[in-house]
Amino acid sequence: MSVHLWVRAEARNNEERVGITPQGAAKLITLGFDVTVEESRQRIIPVDEYRAAGCTIAPEFSWTDAPDDAIVFGLKELPEDGTPLRHRHIMFGHAYKGQPAGRVLLDRFNAGGGALYDLEYLTDTDGRRVAAFGYWAGYAGAAVSLLCWIAQQRGQIAEGVRAYPSANHLLADLQQALVAIGAQRPTALIIGALGRVGTGAADLCQAMGVATTKWDMAETAHGGPFPEVLRHDIFLNCIPARPGTPVFVPASAKVAPRHLSVIGDIACDPDSDFSPIKVYDRTTTWGAPALRVHDAPVLDVTAIDNLPSMLPAESSEDFAEQLLPHLMTLTALEDGVWGRAKACFDRAVG
Repeated sequence: MSVHLWVRAEARNNEERVGITPQGAAKLITLGFDVTVEESRQRIIPVDEYRAAGCTIAPEFSWTDAPDDAIVFGLKELPEDGTPLRHRHIMFGHAYKGQPAGRVLLDRFNAGGGALYDLEYLTDTDGRRVAAFGYWAGYAGAAVSLLCWIAQQRGQIAEGVRAYPSANHLLADLQQALVAIGAQRPTALIIGALGRVGTGAADLCQAMGVATTKWDMAETAHGGPFPEVLRHDIFLNCIPARPGTPVFVPASAKVAPRHLSVIGDIACDPDSDFSPIKVYDRTTTWGAPALRVHDAPVLDVTAIDNLPSMLPAESSEDFAEQLLPHLMTLTALEDGVWGRAKACFDRAVG
């Protein structure tokens, strides 16, 4: 069976990532795939590299006119225009954890007869995700949290963040900002430290000389409360919201005695019913990365939901390498990781 993979442009601002490299597209083409790549004004990899790899190039945002049998592949959300969705889509849908926008998305698939193959739910037989941006989410999320803390030392709130050409550029910026405030360094507690997200966060903290306490399942199994969170300057949450996730930061933390002044909710599920952080209710943005939830003593939350796009080159290469072996199996869409993802969608639309 021939597969037509249509790589769409990302509509979201500050989203430079892509889930397949030109080298990966070339491999699919040698296997008999048709690969169409949309032009994009912001993708980190120039479209000419996909053209040189043998891909068909289409105008930006033209996937709505793609053939019915095309599988549309992107990363972040579609434009919220309410139109029925008739294609099969590979993307992060954020639709299965009770999010209001997720219900709307599922209704659009129902109306159009399409289907969602959610990248978060591509799992092996043991339930482990086969491809994730987690490491770079943790790395960038820890960096933004540290920038929030640095701004507080100056009596300010963090200014906008941006994408960097490489992780080394980010580290150089951070180091310069830290040196400017003197010798003081914060302490940090990471929950979920053994996973991909937590590992990235810990690596950034180590590179910046931040003393870090690393917790994982063993330390949180008792279910709380967790007063240790309040004894650190920065708390980095790397645990996704799901049924049974303990509350790490209750609403009472705002007025409790604490050292804590920055929460980096890297998992970033504030509108989920199962969010473990109860002091805020909305994501933050690149333009305004910190949400001040209490003034005296100060408490800022940062929760940007496309953190890896701050490092689009490294994160795209890493994710694409993980995902490519599974894209190569799209000829058997009913089986394996794709079959399991489709089952999740079927259960969600009920």
